Amino acid sequence: RRRWRGSGGGSAMAQPDEPQPTVVPSCPQPGKICDVVRSERPRSCCGMAMAGFRTSKYQVPEWHRRNAGVYYKAFTASEEAERGRAESQHLMKQAAASAQRAQEHSKTTLGQRLQDIHFWRVELQKEIMELDAETNLLAAQKLRLERALDATEVPYSVVIDNLECRERRQPPDLVIDEVERQLLKEADLIRDIRDLLKRTIIQATTQIRSNRIQKENCELDWSDKVETYHIDDKCVSYCTDSTNVQFHPSSVKFEENASTPKSWAQFSHDNISSAEQEKLASVQLRSLINSIIHDASEDLRMQRAAVNEAFDNRCRELDDAKFRLEQHLQQILKDIAAEEANIVNLKKAIRDKEAHLKVAHTRLFDRSFRPNIELCRDEPQFRLISEVEELTVFLEALKRKLMESEQNLKNLEETRMKLEKEIAVKANSLFIDRQKCMSYRVRYPVDLEVASYK
Repeated sequence: RRRWRGSGGGSAMAQPDEPQPTVVPSCPQPGKICDVVRSERPRSCCGMAMAGFRTSKYQVPEWHRRNAGVYYKAFTASEEAERGRAESQHLMKQAAASAQRAQEHSKTTLGQRLQDIHFWRVELQKEIMELDAETNLLAAQKLRLERALDATEVPYSVVIDNLECRERRQPPDLVIDEVERQLLKEADLIRDIRDLLKRTIIQATTQIRSNRIQKENCELDWSDKVETYHIDDKCVSYCTDSTNVQFHPSSVKFEENASTPKSWAQFSHDNISSAEQEKLASVQLRSLINSIIHDASEDLRMQRAAVNEAFDNRCRELDDAKFRLEQHLQQILKDIAAEEANIVNLKKAIRDKEAHLKVAHTRLFDRSFRPNIELCRDEPQFRLISEVEELTVFLEALKRKLMESEQNLKNLEETRMKLEKEIAVKANSLFIDRQKCMSYRVRYPVDLEVASYK
């Protein structure tokens, strides 16, 4: 009575949780039993003669029995056919309802899947846009670093030029002063800043590359989501009235490389998580770049102020030293003039004393010709001799003083030459520090942080 299970080929595709069709019980019909009374008459010889006419014929009871069997088979076949039609109608209704439920359930599942795909597609698109914006911001920061690096070339050239100019100072002023130490410190600072900017540019370039790689991964995932969304949306629109549906028996299977819902969602989650990590690293790097540029600009500004202050102090020291040297030179010039006048006076005094000595010598010489007893050692003779001795002593003293004055004049001249040389050295140092160095430092950038935006 349950042959419908094997006869319906389409029921094999029914859902496992669907109810089985109800079996219509069959009511057995009472069989008709026709008993034929067998004849008990003895067979005669005449009967043997007619045996050839009866052997292939049925008896009347057999005929009735056969007709009854045919009637029963016809009734049974009709009943079986009627029961089959009822079961077929019930099965068709149940199959239609099950197919409709299965299609609606598949459509609902596809709709839910579309919502999941749409959710991840929106999240990926949002992450792509944010990562692209962050990459552009980081690229702008990298450009600031490159401009700041270019802006350090002028300060570095200024510092090197100042050091080279100060090497041309003359030996008395060629000292390692505070200006020299501050300039060397400034040169070291600029070199350190340039190295830091170069390393940061490399780091920013690497981060931009990582951002773009992760953005490409998210874009590939997003494009797959978009394509899958269109496919599933088309699948949702299919119905029994669609003209573009057909049998695809080979597609009723699971691909070996197919993902699970968990791995599918985890893949997009990992892409978004990686993008968030790269974005966070990019934000932190941008903040670091801001700090580096600000700190470098502040350090350069403070060091520039220290160098300028050292130059101002050094120029004041040179001005003061030059002023004192000029004062000493003025005094030396006065002393030279006075010494020259003194020498002239000494020479005049010597000439005057020599004239007196000549007179005394002439008197003594003329009196030496007195005759005889007149050649007397009288008072005039002693006085003339005393006068000669006195004049000789004074002349020797005057000559010694003249020599001392001439030596003093020579020393004063040497001192004057030294003072003039020192004043020239100070003037040269002032020219180098004030005209060469400080005037060239006017080209120093006002602010490295401002220069990074230009």
